[in-house]
Amino acid sequence: MEANKALIEKFYAAFAHADPQTMVQCYHPDIRFQDPAFGVLNGDDARNMWLMLVNPGLKLMFSNVEADERTGRADWVAVYTFSKTGRQVTNRIHAEFEFKDGLIYRHTDTFSFHKWASQALGLSGKLLGRTSFLQNKVRTQALENLRRFSEKKKGAGNA
Repeated sequence: MEANKALIEKFYAAFAHADPQTMVQCYHPDIRFQDPAFGVLNGDDARNMWLMLVNPGLKLMFSNVEADERTGRADWVAVYTFSKTGRQVTNRIHAEFEFKDGLIYRHTDTFSFHKWASQALGLSGKLLGRTSFLQNKVRTQALENLRRFSEKKKGAGNA
């Protein structure tokens, strides 16, 4: 279905232009997002993740966008500097979507956590990137950062 394909393209075009407000407008109010770094996020947590992460220093390319009336998919590559270590990361991601009411209702990103950790964390990521220990540690930190961001956003009256 062309409308759903256009919605995915709008989402990634906004991402490429560091426009998280437009990205989150593509999401259904009951969005469920999942990826290896954050795990499962629902509603405002999923929207706030993009508001927190998207920045002009990120380079994004997307391709292979397909969609029908119920589902869609795309491949995308993010190139950025991981702020915690200053290391350059090129993350290749496959996204799967479900649609409801003309919006993205489910969004699942998959990527190699080991490859990401090797680039972002260096030797420790290369050695421990296949372990649940490191993935859980990264997820805990990511969720804590998201919690702090969301609290700060609420405190600013932007919730």
